[in-house]
Amino acid sequence: QVQLVESGGGLVQAGGSLRLSCAASGRTFSRYGMGWFRQAPGKEREFVAAIDWSGGETHYADSVKGRFTISRDNAKNTVYLQMNSLKVEDSAVYYCAADRFLPTMTRGVEYDYWGQGTQVTVSS
Repeated sequence: QVQLVESGGGLVQAGGSLRLSCAASGRTFSRYGMGWFRQAPGKEREFVAAIDWSGGETHYADSVKGRFTISRDNAKNTVYLQMNSLKVEDSAVYYCAADRFLPTMTRGVEYDYWGQGTQVTVSS
């Protein structure tokens, strides 16, 4: 079992930056691939970024490539999402997710464990 708690969301102006954190419980965090997803009001949940257990493989949605960076610190049981050059359309609730078996790492249905989400609001 893995429990996930996101933090770091907030209100920021367009062009600004935020860093989200996702703290995981459990001693086997380093065995889990991790992902970030987001959901805006009235829209479906969408993939944002993912990282494998070692940090050696990452994936990004086209909409965030070059602006967002996912990373992890297995010693701290934490995964991060550094978000730069934020746009109004990045506003959403951001969720982190975890699972050990991730064939694509980009599909939400592959993840069994989810956090409660953190709100990111980007103003124009």
